[in-house]
Amino acid sequence: MRRALLSIFLLAVLFAGAGTVPAGEVPRFEIVYSADLHPGPITGRVFLILAEREQPEPRLRISPSGPAIFGMDVEQLAPGQAAVIDATTLGSPLRSLADLPPGEYFAQALIHLYTKVRRADGHTLWVHLNDGRRESFNVAAGNLYSDVQRVRLDAGGVVRIEVRRRIPPREQPADTPWVKRVRIQSRRLTEFWGHPIYIHATVLLPRDYDQHPDVYYPTIYTLIHPVPFGFNPDPASAASQPAVHPLTGLEPGYTFYQSWISDGFPRVIAVSFEQQTPFFPDSYSVNSANNGPYGDALVHEVIPYLEQRFRMIRQPYARILEGASTGGWQALALQLQHPDFFGGAWVLQPDPIDFTRYLLVNIYEDENAFTVRTGPFSTAERPMRRTTEGQVVWTLRQLSQFEAVLGSRGRSGYQLQGWEAVYGPVGPDGYPRRLWDPLTGKIDREVAYYMREHGYDLLEYARRHWATLGPKLQGKLHFFAGDMDDFYLNLGVYRFEEFLKQTNNPHVAGRFVYGRPMKGHSWHAWTWAEMVREIAEYIRRNAPAGENPARWHY
Repeated sequence: MRRALLSIFLLAVLFAGAGTVPAGEVPRFEIVYSADLHPGPITGRVFLILAEREQPEPRLRISPSGPAIFGMDVEQLAPGQAAVIDATTLGSPLRSLADLPPGEYFAQALIHLYTKVRRADGHTLWVHLNDGRRESFNVAAGNLYSDVQRVRLDAGGVVRIEVRRRIPPREQPADTPWVKRVRIQSRRLTEFWGHPIYIHATVLLPRDYDQHPDVYYPTIYTLIHPVPFGFNPDPASAASQPAVHPLTGLEPGYTFYQSWISDGFPRVIAVSFEQQTPFFPDSYSVNSANNGPYGDALVHEVIPYLEQRFRMIRQPYARILEGASTGGWQALALQLQHPDFFGGAWVLQPDPIDFTRYLLVNIYEDENAFTVRTGPFSTAERPMRRTTEGQVVWTLRQLSQFEAVLGSRGRSGYQLQGWEAVYGPVGPDGYPRRLWDPLTGKIDREVAYYMREHGYDLLEYARRHWATLGPKLQGKLHFFAGDMDDFYLNLGVYRFEEFLKQTNNPHVAGRFVYGRPMKGHSWHAWTWAEMVREIAEYIRRNAPAGENPARWHY
């Protein structure tokens, strides 16, 4: 999973308490907005968040661990008309308001706005649209929210919450001599969605780029980073930070900046992308029946545009992919699907790359995602997240219920439904078809087979195309994973290693580096500066005859 999601996870607090409120005493929450705030009717999703403390705002702490959140769809909700949340409304981590301990809480309402779109496949959908930059629904520009107010959950009656605030647009940081930000409207994606769709690129330039107008540079496409490698020229940003973080193994952004501008450091260009879809904060850089042709847009529109605007070497050996988590899956997918376009992939703790290890689920054989058969008469809950000591943090049932609260019809904007939007088929209603029932866990085998047949199980994709793909991958695959990855993602990497060990015609071993002992999802084998040096040396060694890497080693 992408780092942005992990940062939200780490901010979460465990919602604790015991006892329940008798159903007759549970208040009814009526959430309203005024015409002054939003003049027309709203189609979207309304949330009630209940927390035990007032600050930070409850909407900024949403996670599967709490605070308590309840959600409902609204269609054409008029100004002044109440959206009602009561004991029948699905919640997380507890299912109902009636399951919460009695007492005092801090309540906040949030309205997630949808826009009507007519997609090129003939379906009409209501989804949240933004400008293509990565953002989650609780901070998305244009969404509406209330002030935080104190309530008693066991007081009964009606609690009215007035939504009076709108989340303002995010300011785009100004360009600097080092960092340039580019917004590209994709023709392919715009045609697919019937609405302007943008991909954003953040370009990090090497030292003395302007002083060497005749030099062309290799490019590292570092997926997911807001700014490549956390680059930050502000020395204050590194205050009180260790030289190397004990969990991640990474240096502060300012330390990386000092390396980037130092004598002898490789002069390369680094690019990161933001490509939010209507279903998830990232497209995964592949074509998708639900999201549209993001893979084609990236390879045939965005990168060619960047190579025209900036002095990038337009050859495969000089286009390198690096990514972790969601970005790790993308790096491998792009290298496998476009082996003649990219020259190598550094794949760090990737999202599931073998769907027999879809987290801990074998989607082709297991009947239920939530439970593991442990004996003829017994089952156990299937974990989804763990600590590096193996303690369970969330089960898959808990995360699925949480996402069901965040959104119906694949619109949670969270991990499981995000995968279904990328990998899965379109359902009869035009929305992503579910891989499993979000409340029972029953797996839809047809969806699982669709994902495999359409190439999203990357191990299976490599296996099926090995005769033509294998000869193009020699020396290009570099994998990294911690042995106690929070989300069990190391298991898919182990499986890919076993597959490569058995390849022939040709045999491609790949490179596998594992963090041990007890290294989690945020583990990195080296600092960013060390990784850039390694990648630059790899590019230099693999430069074809006639190229002169010394030109960009000034």
